[in-house]
Amino acid sequence: MTNKTSTIDQELIRQLATLLTETDLSEIEVEHGDLRIRVARNLQAAPVAYQMAPQAPQAAPVAAVVVPAETSLVGHPGVVPSPMVGTAYRSPEPGAKTFVEIGDTVREGQTLLIVEAMKTMNQIPAPRAGTVKAIMVTDGQPVEYGEPLLIIE
Repeated sequence: MTNKTSTIDQELIRQLATLLTETDLSEIEVEHGDLRIRVARNLQAAPVAYQMAPQAPQAAPVAAVVVPAETSLVGHPGVVPSPMVGTAYRSPEPGAKTFVEIGDTVREGQTLLIVEAMKTMNQIPAPRAGTVKAIMVTDGQPVEYGEPLLIIE
């Protein structure tokens, strides 16, 4: 990707994030040629069973994932699929640092994210060592069994 294309992508992401805020939408996706951009924000706080006192509401984070539209993730050898139906969380608790980011090097067994299913927080470990190339879920996003969560190469 050239710097000009990267700048255009970043500007488009900023514009989409602004549009989300202005229209009070929770998610928007744009597809143009071989580029697909999805911008989403989390409108609900992650449930925490051990929390005793209510927290003050926080601004919803905005995240963007850019994946070429022609990419079929189903057969990709680096895909980490969801092992269950539930809600994906990228950090151990609201406001905490995410487990991994794009570009991070991970080791086999390292926690990548959490999928909450039936009020149980299930840590999703890295099936192999490698580098996180893409993250396909946002914090608080519902996921289906087998849905691609991220790619490790």
